[in-house]
Amino acid sequence: MSSRVNWGAARRNFRKGRRQVAAWLLLGAALTLAGCGDPSRFETGPVVAAPPTKPNRPPAQSPAAEREHERILATYGGAYDDPKLEALISGIVDRLVAASDRPDLTYKVTILNSGAVNAFALPTGQLYVTRGLIALATDTSELSSVLSHEMAHVLAKHAAIREDQARQAALVARVVTDMGNDPGMTALALAKTKLSMASFSRQQELEADGIGIGISARAQFDPYGAARFLTAMERNAALKANRATGDSRTDFLSSHPATPERVSNAQNNARQYTAPQGGWRGERGERDREAYLNAIDNIVYGEDPSEGFVRGRRFLHPKLGFTFQVPDSFTLDNTAQAVIGLREGGNQAMRFDVVRVPAEQSLADYLNSGWMENVDKSSTEELTVNGFPSASVTARGEQWQFRVYALRFGSDVYRFIFATRQRTAESDRNARETVNSFRRLSLEEIQAARPLRIKVISVQPGDTVESLSHRMSGVDRPLERFRVLNGLDAHAQVKPRELVKIVVD
Repeated sequence: MSSRVNWGAARRNFRKGRRQVAAWLLLGAALTLAGCGDPSRFETGPVVAAPPTKPNRPPAQSPAAEREHERILATYGGAYDDPKLEALISGIVDRLVAASDRPDLTYKVTILNSGAVNAFALPTGQLYVTRGLIALATDTSELSSVLSHEMAHVLAKHAAIREDQARQAALVARVVTDMGNDPGMTALALAKTKLSMASFSRQQELEADGIGIGISARAQFDPYGAARFLTAMERNAALKANRATGDSRTDFLSSHPATPERVSNAQNNARQYTAPQGGWRGERGERDREAYLNAIDNIVYGEDPSEGFVRGRRFLHPKLGFTFQVPDSFTLDNTAQAVIGLREGGNQAMRFDVVRVPAEQSLADYLNSGWMENVDKSSTEELTVNGFPSASVTARGEQWQFRVYALRFGSDVYRFIFATRQRTAESDRNARETVNSFRRLSLEEIQAARPLRIKVISVQPGDTVESLSHRMSGVDRPLERFRVLNGLDAHAQVKPRELVKIVVD
């Protein structure tokens, strides 16, 4: 939840609150490196020495592209400034461009100050990669697979096609909305539009993965880096998916191939660049693990405290000066739009955001002003929470029941929206406990707030996966997270003198 984001948009995005819970459950899902290519579509030859590289000049930007760039920066916490990382990425991109079919094209990579695992491209050649993705990768070839994949989207003009598809979908939605009184026809038209876009997106991702692996291999990076990183993303997503219900990723998966499919196809693509005896058709593909880990040492991990962050069951925002805590069995996820809380099993959820309420409007009037459907006005209560004026109401939907609180903190109004499948004494208690925990941060707490960072250390004799995971700070499930961060499967062990990543505060 960013203090730079226009949180007034949250009210518009949540206007029909009873229909939004499924979307809440999807907010924690990180967009991932996309699908695997069809090997038969690409002619592959021997890997030869990578062509000489030349500096990659930033692409020219139109006013529209500049506006999109600024929107992306606002959504993802701005740019992350790290000259060492920027030099590493610049060197990778120079090699990939020289090995591509269009060495005349130029690209600009922006590192985004976000703990999410994400990367994407604009039609102009603007590439974006989050520091969360960089922290998850374990070597240079894995990061090169991401960058080459995004370059492939530009080369294949996917980004431009996707923009056209989005415009067409918006037009179809507007037309069917105006068709009249047949909601069945409207829903069918919208469903068909969504499915056709999902299928098209899947095709794009498959093609981009095949092209990207070829570029990485020709640039002399290990072509299996893509399969390793896709596996890491699957395992990283599983750490979050275990918090939610099993079906919470349905919509996400409908427009992206399942990760096992992506991994399998990435491996098949990589095999095209290996000799029958298992060696490389050209020189050995580079992984550069040690150089990569040295470059990412001390990178910020997770959320930037200046934009609010989660520590266990507590959310803190030092810049705005407040904190609150959710009950046991809840987990928290901080997004650019809101803080999302989810109870184990997925039968209770919470959304925390900021809204614009005029100073002269009472909080009770705001809650009953029509921004949410089916509000029970007779349930309105005016309260005081730790000295702050607040009010609450209840609302009922077809499948979910809601309790909503608005709380005035200085000139801002914060909103807690609790959703439950069935209202019980426990769900009411969870809501009250969360709201009652909202308080002002002390000066000492604000000064002590600092980001988690990746620290690269050398394994010493006697160190084990278990002992090293105990040195992790500020993360849940440290043993599993240590394995994921270091590309170690469930049975792998560390070796003396090898470099590994841990998270420290």
